[in-house]
Amino acid sequence: MVSLSKSIFKAYDIRGIVGKTLDAGVARSIGHAFGLAAAAKGEKAVVIGRDGRLSGPELSVALAQGLQSAGVDVIDLGVVATPMVYFGTNVLETKSGIMVTGSHNPPDYNGFKMVLAGEAIHGESITALHDAIVAGLMPAVKPGSYRTHDIRAAYLERIIGDVKISRPIKIAVDCGNGVAGAFAGDLYRGMGCEVIELFCEVDGNFPNHHPDPAHPENLQDLIRCLQESDAEIGLAFDGDGDRLGIVTKDGQIIFPDRQMMLFAEEVLTRHQGAQILYDVKCTRHLAPYIEKSGGVPLMYKTGHSLVKAKLKETGAPLGGEMSGHIFFKDRWYGFDDGLYAGARMLEILTKHADPSALLNALPKSDSTPELHLHLKEGENFALMDKLRSDAKFPGNERIIDIDGLRVEYADGFGLARSSNTTPVIVMRFEAETPEALARIQGQFRDVILAAKPDAELPF
Repeated sequence: MVSLSKSIFKAYDIRGIVGKTLDAGVARSIGHAFGLAAAAKGEKAVVIGRDGRLSGPELSVALAQGLQSAGVDVIDLGVVATPMVYFGTNVLETKSGIMVTGSHNPPDYNGFKMVLAGEAIHGESITALHDAIVAGLMPAVKPGSYRTHDIRAAYLERIIGDVKISRPIKIAVDCGNGVAGAFAGDLYRGMGCEVIELFCEVDGNFPNHHPDPAHPENLQDLIRCLQESDAEIGLAFDGDGDRLGIVTKDGQIIFPDRQMMLFAEEVLTRHQGAQILYDVKCTRHLAPYIEKSGGVPLMYKTGHSLVKAKLKETGAPLGGEMSGHIFFKDRWYGFDDGLYAGARMLEILTKHADPSALLNALPKSDSTPELHLHLKEGENFALMDKLRSDAKFPGNERIIDIDGLRVEYADGFGLARSSNTTPVIVMRFEAETPEALARIQGQFRDVILAAKPDAELPF
């Protein structure tokens, strides 16, 4: 028996290590607490699903038992991508759902992404579940029912019916043995693509590479496949299918902030003057591109639940994060879905004879991927507070502090923000020249070392 630890209740979801901070008992309690919260909002049922992790079946069964003991009915979708649970909350008779997923974490992790009565819950709503469990949970007089439901065909048909490619195209798809592999090939073939599948067998051991397209080392197999085959473009997905990575024919990685340029341009043809939402990690070329396309750029905090909530609040037709979460509220439901974003990208790319040339021509500067300063649990927030109050950057840069510190220079930007899921400070740098990049990184190095002299910086 694992005892309940508040540490697994993160900012956007619940995530723990199986056997250490998460087990069937904890999953049952979370299901019970969530079920009571759903019932309190008038919800009579909750959709659940799980990714391909080895601990998924056991945690999923326990989660369902917990939900039923709260008196709500369970609709179990089985093994699905996270967006398919979100889809279920839009098309089935409930607006609440829980996905059992460890996302892109190592194989021994698992967790829960949750939608409560149509809202992606985060922050205090998640800690409220912990507090409810600690306070003690009362079983319902009448337990809820349990049934399975196969949503696969409805999900695939909904996308294939809406998103049309302009010409046949051969693509390579790398799912890193994550759950997207069970659906990606059929989806894109259904749209009329020829598909080379890499690591599409769902295997919770992730034997080939980690399913996280945000990191270049995980895209090397896809890059090699594009070099050695006649596929025109490569798509990659994270472990639970809610994030997209793109690789061009010549091996360039098109990070999501540049993908967002094409998505924004296309969406704005129907929504002139609309706000387009993006997070603080995105390139400074994105805002001018949105403006040029007739939109209003809105920079916001990082975090899939936070962006989803802001999208709803603003009515924006599109939002995106550097990590690869893309949210379409145009022709779609407003949740992040890597498989759907891939389909929309193919719709755009097939209007062009050379998709890679289109992608490679998008504005770009020298930039770093996400860099992580690893710290002890809780240290990341303390260090960020110290930087916010004490850090001095020479010159008259613009400092944006909606989420950490983003310092804008005439020739680039630097960002340091606290991860809300792991004890790290996430950093990213972009500049017009390698010299400018080195200068900006140097300034950040100085202020971080002034605040924490023993920090082991990743640059």
